[in-house]
Amino acid sequence: IIRAGNIKDSQAIHMLMGLLTRVDSSKTVGTECWAKPVSKLVVEGMPTAAINLNVQGRRTAGPIQGFGQLWEKTYRIDLSDTRLKPEQIISTLKERFPEFQPPENRFFPSPQGIKPGEVVLINASTPGGLVATGVVVLYAGKDTFTFITPQGHPEAGWVTFRSFQEGGRVILQIQGLARASDPVYEVAFRLAGSTLQRQIWTHVLESFAKQAGSRAEVQFNAQVIDRSLQWSRFFNIFLNAQISSMFYNISHPTRKN
Repeated sequence: IIRAGNIKDSQAIHMLMGLLTRVDSSKTVGTECWAKPVSKLVVEGMPTAAINLNVQGRRTAGPIQGFGQLWEKTYRIDLSDTRLKPEQIISTLKERFPEFQPPENRFFPSPQGIKPGEVVLINASTPGGLVATGVVVLYAGKDTFTFITPQGHPEAGWVTFRSFQEGGRVILQIQGLARASDPVYEVAFRLAGSTLQRQIWTHVLESFAKQAGSRAEVQFNAQVIDRSLQWSRFFNIFLNAQISSMFYNISHPTRKN
């Protein structure tokens, strides 16, 4: 049983609900598609291969809780040549999400899969070492789903996976709205993290396209929504998942990641 907690960031959730509603005004964003609010994250029933670190007992953190500049990053690929429908694309992505990740990113969805309120653990190998963290399924519908990050994750925010028709084309899109969680992550993103993140999500879309028989290329766009740094969130550094993971590796030298 995996339960997601503190989905109570009303201001941030209101922003996301507005975005999802504007996607297609003909659809009703039902409450059954949203994670239910509880106080903290609880993770149970994960495979023994997964390192459950920096998720259990933490709260979720939307863009408002982050430290760094607020970025909107959009990755798109045209899958019209596959003849897949948007709902088929998202269904496949939900069911096989870990398979489309690069080898250094290990995703462990809960036994229930990508459904509202479920946790997906992440064990990633980065130039800075292991990062053991996760995400929470904030929203999951037929043609879209959204992850929100926990405290200490490299970013504070959410990422939405959506497929839709646009001008007769079928698009698969990944769109993130997030800030670096703390000053350490902000520096890391400016040095190399943003490039690595772009490589990851590009890999996911290219892997999906290849599996679906498409040769389409990924289009990328990034824009700064807010250049200011939120110094009131400086002390998020004490929940930094990379630092915590480093100490975990030191104390568990025989643990294979």
